[in-house]
Amino acid sequence: MQAVDKNAIDAVMRALPEHHKGPGGVAAVLKDGEVIAKQVWGFADMQKRVPMSSETLMPICSVSKEFTCAVLLDSFADISVLDAALAAYLPDFEGERPHIADLCNNQSGLRDYWALTVICGADPEGKFTADDARKLLGKIRSTHFESGTHYSYSNGNFRLLSFLIEEKTGRSLDALLKERIFLPAGMKTAGLFPDTSVTPGGAVGYEGNITAGFIPAVNNIHWSGDAGICASLDDMIAWEQFIDATRDDENGLYRRLSRPQFYKDGKPACYSFGLNHVEFDGVKITGHGGALRGWRCQRFHAAEARLSVIVMFNHQGSAYGAAEQLMRAALGKSKIKQQALPVDAGWYGNYFDPVCGLSLSLAPAPDGQVHARFATSPELMDMQEDGTLRSSGMQLQRDGDTILLQRNGENLSAQMQRVAGEGRRDIAGRYHCAEMDADFICEVVGAGMYAAFEGFLGQGAMQPLYAIAEDIWLLPCQRGMDAPAPGDWTVVVERDVKGTVTGLKIGCWLARGLSYKKQ
Repeated sequence: MQAVDKNAIDAVMRALPEHHKGPGGVAAVLKDGEVIAKQVWGFADMQKRVPMSSETLMPICSVSKEFTCAVLLDSFADISVLDAALAAYLPDFEGERPHIADLCNNQSGLRDYWALTVICGADPEGKFTADDARKLLGKIRSTHFESGTHYSYSNGNFRLLSFLIEEKTGRSLDALLKERIFLPAGMKTAGLFPDTSVTPGGAVGYEGNITAGFIPAVNNIHWSGDAGICASLDDMIAWEQFIDATRDDENGLYRRLSRPQFYKDGKPACYSFGLNHVEFDGVKITGHGGALRGWRCQRFHAAEARLSVIVMFNHQGSAYGAAEQLMRAALGKSKIKQQALPVDAGWYGNYFDPVCGLSLSLAPAPDGQVHARFATSPELMDMQEDGTLRSSGMQLQRDGDTILLQRNGENLSAQMQRVAGEGRRDIAGRYHCAEMDADFICEVVGAGMYAAFEGFLGQGAMQPLYAIAEDIWLLPCQRGMDAPAPGDWTVVVERDVKGTVTGLKIGCWLARGLSYKKQ
């Protein structure tokens, strides 16, 4: 066993309850297949005073994706045999459909179906059934980029995989998971529980924070394939031990899941078969996070160092941040906070790229950093010696009022132009999206502009619209059926030669370029 600094790991572990305040949590670090640090704290149910334990079942949310892909790889020697079967689930799709491998690698270009629930008027706490999922995915006619060219997170990719696996094997995904994955890996209590309204075993997830207080989260969605597995810390430890025990098997499940993938242009991809690929100071890491209202989890695996980290919360603290701290302590690569370089105020403001149809907002943040809003959640960026702003996933290079945005892992570049101005208020009215058979309603109420989505899932609540230019608006969406929510929707007004409003283009990082026509 290569030596690790056990004292450093233990120090981080002891501090987790203080640094990530909330009802409860569990965490573990494994080295060479052995647990070298473990922590359990707090309550699984605060009202009933049920303590958290290493046996407490919790939703692992999107960490489920790697297990769905593991079943897929274990059930089909060649997953491309399912390519043609995808047609039945995308009956109105126009053009060339994505391949099954594109779904596994989040390169399909299919818009995220949880973002589309917002478009279809869903109540964040409303019910969403398996039939709703089938109906929603069946509406999709197009992708928001050519399959295989970029990365875009899409939960629907894995929901479709679950449909295909069950159809072609004639068995439930739950049964296949237990037989092919959980039993061989020694995950004794893990299972697929698609109904999020109740957690098996009775653990409770909490919304809120230490300042505002914690309240039990309400979830009523049915999910499968993209999420749905509940597992205990002991189950997840068993998974990491299975990964280590099979590390030398060239055809071992985890080695197959974590093999490097590429885009059509040959550039390396950031995602494979339900696994993110990241680096901590040159050390290659695979893993995934998971989120549902009231729950957060994260697992990391460093194959070369034979290190694994698991963190699970029954609140909405940063499981990613906690797991990164533990992994860095285990690797002996603490994150060094560099002295902040000054940021020219000329960076701040709003920018827009007409190609991807998305906006970028930059504002000052504490400690000399920059607060950037582009994807689902804000990113903190640091000024570099070369004059660029960088976060772990994004780089910005500025030339006057133009910013070149690069998200290398996603194979995405965008030429963002500064925008400003007071929004024209003649956009009030109803707009229809033919692809989703859904409406967007915009109203002027006193001095404010408000908008809402409507569709087969209901009438969404009115939300404030904020102008960032004469014909570009932002519609914040920080709460959806899934977590995290879509973030800011960028609403772009389309006009005819006379200047009359004819329609809108609406999109967010998860679901870009949806066309709406004025009714």
